[in-house]
Amino acid sequence: MSWGTELWDQFDNLEKHTQWGIDILEKYIKFVKERTEIELSYAKQLRNLSKKYQPKKNSKEEEEYRYTACKAFLSTLNETNDYAGQHEVISENLTAQIVAGLARYVQELKQERKSHFHDGRKAQQHIETCWKQLESSKRRFERDCKEADRAQQYFEKMDADINVTKADVEKARQQAQMRHQMAEDSKADYSSILQKFNQEQREYYHTHIPSIFQKIQEMEERRVVRIGESMKTYAEVDRQVIPIVGKCLDGIVKAAESIDEKNDSQLVIEAYKSGFEPPGDIEFEDYTQPMKRTVSDNSLSNSRGEGKAEPKFGSKSKGKLWPFIKKNKSPKQQKEPLSHRFNEFMTSKPKIHCFRSLKRGLSLKLGATPEDFSNLPPEQRRKKLQQKVDELNKEIQKEMDQRDAITKMKDVYLRNPQMGDPASLDHKLTEVSQNIEKLRLEAQKFEAWLAEVEGRLPARSDQARRQSGLYDAQTAPTVNNCAQARESPDGSYTEEQSQESEVKVLAADFDDEFDDEEPLPAIGTCKALYTFDGQNEGTISVVEGETLYVIEEDKGDGWTRIRRNEDEEGYVPTSYVEVYLDKNAKGAKTYI
Repeated sequence: MSWGTELWDQFDNLEKHTQWGIDILEKYIKFVKERTEIELSYAKQLRNLSKKYQPKKNSKEEEEYRYTACKAFLSTLNETNDYAGQHEVISENLTAQIVAGLARYVQELKQERKSHFHDGRKAQQHIETCWKQLESSKRRFERDCKEADRAQQYFEKMDADINVTKADVEKARQQAQMRHQMAEDSKADYSSILQKFNQEQREYYHTHIPSIFQKIQEMEERRVVRIGESMKTYAEVDRQVIPIVGKCLDGIVKAAESIDEKNDSQLVIEAYKSGFEPPGDIEFEDYTQPMKRTVSDNSLSNSRGEGKAEPKFGSKSKGKLWPFIKKNKSPKQQKEPLSHRFNEFMTSKPKIHCFRSLKRGLSLKLGATPEDFSNLPPEQRRKKLQQKVDELNKEIQKEMDQRDAITKMKDVYLRNPQMGDPASLDHKLTEVSQNIEKLRLEAQKFEAWLAEVEGRLPARSDQARRQSGLYDAQTAPTVNNCAQARESPDGSYTEEQSQESEVKVLAADFDDEFDDEEPLPAIGTCKALYTFDGQNEGTISVVEGETLYVIEEDKGDGWTRIRRNEDEEGYVPTSYVEVYLDKNAKGAKTYI
């Protein structure tokens, strides 16, 4: 089977067919190029998708990824990112192994095809030239034969005519002989050219054209083989990444199988457990009995009995002065009317501009989160304290590693003075040691709070309470040139024991000015939802289900001031009680 013998007369069709083959190859190259672009675009979209749903650093989302389902989702995002990388590999391999190679091959194929058909056209032009020469020789031979025949007929006519001279007859005879000779020469030339043409034609159809067509056939077969190999490579490029893609999919399946619903449920408990006991039964409230109201509800001018014993809220910390906490005073002490004391307080040099600003100023300035997290439920507070202790331990370890490194460097300098001055490291070493000591003290403070929460230590002492405020003695700013202060978890104001005598006098004067204030009227009632011990100064203990009077609403700090009777009042967490305000009561306002 050879194109040279079977298709000897199909030169033009072969030219069209080979051009079609090159077009098919270029079309396949374009197809693969578009596939690589799709793979790159798909990989980019997958990477963007994975990046879009990755948890943001230092955000709430990071805490959510403690759950096994979220961890599995994070693994799925990572595996998807790796999966996208395999599509990039497919694109790169298709470009390198198919597109680039076929592009070069197409250029070579075009050059080879051009050369073969140039040779074919050259042979075709040569045989056409030989054919033209043969036709020309044949026409000349035919013309000479006709001229010789006419010359012979003219000679015979002249020879038969008696009236023609002998000279004319001789001339006609010579003319006829010359024409016959020309015809013979044309015949010989035609015969020679014919033989040559036949030889050229045999070589053209049996040698040149078969050879050229055979080369074209081989070229076309190589093209077909090459496109087949490219298609195999196309499949192999995909097949090569299948194991890695399979691993990515296996990773997703493994992550899905690692989801532990029980563990997630336990994490939910750890995240939101308050540590409180559930409320007990609600007691029957008898509304047939009239509500007993305090004497001071109707008038601010009613004075209290001088002989009554006042509540001892300050018994746990005698050295502290708490606003709104009454001191035990002798009944013999002369009391001035409230109006006189109020006028004196308003007209005198302001020691403290606003009592509520003093009470809540610090907490509003730094936010409502105390350093010891006492605003949180017990279980959540334990978690926060444990997290803080772990962070401090990490910082301590980091500083210790730095100290060890500086110590080693100093030893190197001591052994090799030319490398550096050992004394230059003393300042840095001292600074690191001081940082370690500060961090250790801070860690001990949080560990003490943590131990208290976990029940390993007794109730908090005065000093522990002092450490649990919003400000430390080393970091507390001066407020109106007063002593360094901190706000206790119950929202009251605590003075440090290290304050100067001037500050003590100021606090004493402030306490005296408020000591004779009449009891605030009740603005409603509240019902205790939970039992509250009220161990801190300024607080009052309540029992679950107990009904009490509300004398001051929550001002935004999380504490409500209540009264049990005329002599017992204090603050309780707002979340521990359900408040029922009397809309008609004087001073009943809603603070947001």
